Amino acid sequence: MQTLSLNLNRQEFGDPINKDQVLTLTEAHALLNDWVANDRLKVHMKQVGHLMKAYALEQGLGAVEAHKWHLAGLLHDADWDQWPDQHCRKIIEELEARAIDPAIIRAIACHGPRYFGVEPRTLMDKMLYAFDELSGLVHAYSLMRPEGYIGMEVKGVKKRLKDKTFAAQVSREDIEDAAQRAAIPVDDLIAFVVANQGSAELN
Repeated sequence: MQTLSLNLNRQEFGDPINKDQVLTLTEAHALLNDWVANDRLKVHMKQVGHLMKAYALEQGLGAVEAHKWHLAGLLHDADWDQWPDQHCRKIIEELEARAIDPAIIRAIACHGPRYFGVEPRTLMDKMLYAFDELSGLVHAYSLMRPEGYIGMEVKGVKKRLKDKTFAAQVSREDIEDAAQRAAIPVDDLIAFVVANQGSAELN
């Protein structure tokens, strides 16, 4: 990916007047199914959405806020399948056109600061960035284990994290940067992903 081609060239998204305006889960899944044909990408987006919701609830946020977090994770890569050269401009414009809460839109814009040029500010911004790449690596590790997520340990994930030939498309730099921005040790992030992604309901 080329940084300049994907840079959004802005830091503000949506209209504050649309605070608390959200898609229903049915609407979000309809958009996802309409835009994304790649089943592996769908699984990734659903897993990140699940992690975001689980983390929001663990932090004591209410159901309304947790739903926003869920939507940000669920839709963050919605345009990657059909329009990789417009990632994530296309989904941002779609959600702005639908008058969706700017917090959701901005979190999506923040999930790759060095690509999109948008700095994560809020906890939602930072956690979407933190979960994105790590979720993919943990899932890849689960696929090579006969028992999948069962019995998966942090040390096993860290071993794969250090092996840059494993899931080579996963950015180790982004994982480390995201952990620092969120002020959460990588080990703790891994433990959360393993515990929650392994139990995700993705239907």
